[in-house]
Amino acid sequence: MPNITRRSFLHRFAVVAGTSYPAMVAMGMIPKAIAQPFRLEGNGKGTKVIIIGGGLSGLTAAYELNKLGYDCTILEARNRPGGRVWTVRGGTEETETGGSKQTCSFDKGQYLNAGAARIPHHHEISLHYCRELGVPLEIFNNVNENAFLYAEGKGPLSNRPIRIKAVNHDMRGYMCEFVQKAIDQDALDLPFSQEDQEKFIEFLRVEGGLNNDMRYTESDRRGYKTSPGAGDLPGEYAKPYGFMEMLKSGFMDPAMSNLPVYTLDLQMTLFQPVGGMDRIPFALAEKVKNNIAYQTVVQQIKKTEDGATVIYTDKDGITKEISGAYAICTLPLPVLANVKNNFSSNIQRACDFVDYKKACKVGLQFKRRFWEEDDAIYGGISRTSQDITQIMYPNYDYLGKKGVVKGLYNFSEKAVATGELSPEARTEMALTQGKQLHPQYEKEFENAFSLAWHKIPRSMGAWAEYNSDTRARFYPDLTKADGNVYLAGEHTSYHTAWMAGAFESARRTVASIHARVTEGQAQYQSK
Repeated sequence: MPNITRRSFLHRFAVVAGTSYPAMVAMGMIPKAIAQPFRLEGNGKGTKVIIIGGGLSGLTAAYELNKLGYDCTILEARNRPGGRVWTVRGGTEETETGGSKQTCSFDKGQYLNAGAARIPHHHEISLHYCRELGVPLEIFNNVNENAFLYAEGKGPLSNRPIRIKAVNHDMRGYMCEFVQKAIDQDALDLPFSQEDQEKFIEFLRVEGGLNNDMRYTESDRRGYKTSPGAGDLPGEYAKPYGFMEMLKSGFMDPAMSNLPVYTLDLQMTLFQPVGGMDRIPFALAEKVKNNIAYQTVVQQIKKTEDGATVIYTDKDGITKEISGAYAICTLPLPVLANVKNNFSSNIQRACDFVDYKKACKVGLQFKRRFWEEDDAIYGGISRTSQDITQIMYPNYDYLGKKGVVKGLYNFSEKAVATGELSPEARTEMALTQGKQLHPQYEKEFENAFSLAWHKIPRSMGAWAEYNSDTRARFYPDLTKADGNVYLAGEHTSYHTAWMAGAFESARRTVASIHARVTEGQAQYQSK
């Protein structure tokens, strides 16, 4: 085999695999820990790159390319950066497809994270950019056992709010009691020694809060009916709900599951930027402010023999054309489907066949934070079998005067039905169903803002949702260069629905372009 430089190898690898980023990691050319700064060798020397879309991946690509000396232009159709990393505040305006214009009336300091809302502790790349950009973070309380479960129209515990901690502790207690009885009666064929059995039974006793008779009953871990206090106030434990009562009332149904506790990306600790999720894209936009052209709507993307050309209309409605050596298209696939292009047939088919999640949200501003003052709920999520699906409480300004509750956040079929409603009807749904958990809704409500992500014009969906077929058929082509055009965004990662996916895809694309550019420079210099 003839001698080959690492740069040459990476270029050839990028052509085959669609990216040289994993190879660079493996060869030690960039750090393995994605939380570390992104460092590549060489210089772009003014190479022109057109970036279509000023969402998180487009901004990050420009930010990293600028460090390497590239000449970037970001074409962003909206009048703001961030794409689906969108924070709604007072004055925010939006018109959905086929809908009427909404203008948000939240008070100053109040907001709704309409898109991305949380950062898991293990998404190191997201935390890295917050650190590098100086975006301060605070805790996002994803799991709050003092929030409510509400099952509609079933057993004896249905149609009333039940504390999550009561259901969780009662079910845990009963399950441990059942397992203990099975072991004690030799109903399980376990290869336990007597000592092992005693240790396991003791674990079950502690885990389930069982009493000395190994039965589940009331205890301090479950909570009090009347709280203890000073003097002659010992307090009274709250009695457990019956196992069959909970089972018949629907608290074991999927809508009531402990998915937020078990799913890795939703396990504590989670974070959010202080002041709203859009603090991240705005911090990036500040770094690349000279590269962004807002209110520029792309009409056509053309691969050319030596680069790419993009035709767009500017904020004055004037049609213009821009060409570069490379283009990075970060448009969500349903949006790209309506942009004229000469991409490969498989990319064009992906625009039609890769599904995007339908999701709706309604933010409700209230005069006072009754969920804190009356119900002792500070952050977290209440879950319900109703169409609103969940209620998410604000994780900022604790003990403040007002607040915005995410009073509806639903998906799929429920979101399709909700999206067909007017904003006023969505608000009415959120209020009518939400007051079953919080009767204070009627008295304390002030105003609302709603959105259906599949009807937001520049997004047309909440996030890419692959199945095994579409991942196998289309994903490989979406992550490879199509001539001198690259696709980036959460849909070109295995971390769909998360900012980490957008960050990772941007780095992958930058590394692949840079490998081609520096390989070309090396070949020119060797002549």
